[in-house]
Amino acid sequence: MTSPLRILALCGSARRESLNAKLLAVAVAAARAAGAEVTLFDLNASPLPLYDGDMEERDGLPAAAAKLVEIAATHNALLVASPEYNGFITPLLKNTLDWMSRAEADPFAGKVAAVVSASPRPFGGMKSQILAKQLLGNLGCLVVPATCTLPRAHEAFAPGGALQDARAAKSVEALVAQLIATTRKLAAVG
Repeated sequence: MTSPLRILALCGSARRESLNAKLLAVAVAAARAAGAEVTLFDLNASPLPLYDGDMEERDGLPAAAAKLVEIAATHNALLVASPEYNGFITPLLKNTLDWMSRAEADPFAGKVAAVVSASPRPFGGMKSQILAKQLLGNLGCLVVPATCTLPRAHEAFAPGGALQDARAAKSVEALVAQLIATTRKLAAVG
């Protein structure tokens, strides 16, 4: 019997009405509908200090980072929402991944990752998505090649949170399907 496929979902936005959090919620729902177990970890609920090597040497890994690393160890894949600030990934996302990378047990090795991005702008956060994929790859994740960006995201959601455009919904479903299929092949999970 195979173990269940488990996905850890993270949103790199701290905004209360984040468009990326809304897109991530759609992706999480698609993953759950496809049979995956998904843990949505709220980065705002466990704030981390700005990464500082001297602080790390003095105090070790912050408790919030250690908790996130421990959770990541029980998951096969990562699903990340990467907002775009000034054409780059958010400080929240970068700082979180930096702290996680400092753990003794590598939380990224052997993980499959996928990235979604939403933006009011015409390219839907494409620049940050490219950089987030590169960073996750540098950390040791196998990043699926599927791209899922949501341009004009401020107009994309129905009142209940569903995507109004069928093509956008299919893009999310295709990315999630690729994440799940790749993870199943590599991790021998259900």
